[in-house]
Amino acid sequence: MTDFKQLIQQRRSHRKFSSEEVSGEDIQLLLRAALMSPTSKGQRAWHFIVVDDRIDLEKMADAKAAGSQFLKDAPLAIVVLGESGVNDCWIEDGALAAMSIQYQAEELGLGSCWIQMRNRGLTDGTAASTVLRGILNIPETMDVLCVLAIGHYTDARKPQDEDKLKWENVHVDKF
Repeated sequence: MTDFKQLIQQRRSHRKFSSEEVSGEDIQLLLRAALMSPTSKGQRAWHFIVVDDRIDLEKMADAKAAGSQFLKDAPLAIVVLGESGVNDCWIEDGALAAMSIQYQAEELGLGSCWIQMRNRGLTDGTAASTVLRGILNIPETMDVLCVLAIGHYTDARKPQDEDKLKWENVHVDKF
């Protein structure tokens, strides 16, 4: 796809993946998209961890109480981190980078799904970031925003339905 209008309509979250590995070339393009994403004051204070180790992916899937089990079947994950001590816009910057990765994945014919980790955790109160920190040796100075599950999808998703766009949520000049 080269048309952004079509790309944005086609991109959907995928949670079912084949076991086929994501190529090194595709991983590089995904990371290139992240590294080119806009950041506050050009600080580029985000960091990314690429995970393809099956054991680590299975452990990561258990980092929060719900909504991440499908990560066990993904061939690849990209953890999006930020340095809150360096940049007060780390969440926004990380979200922009994550979305850039997801659009690049779609353009490459790969599926992706955002797994929220910030402010999530286990039922015993353990933060998801604490669990991930232990699995991936993440320094205490880093904050975890999300994990992106990426792979060759096996579930079919219809494009976004133009008729369901909530134009009533758009306000001009005043609310």
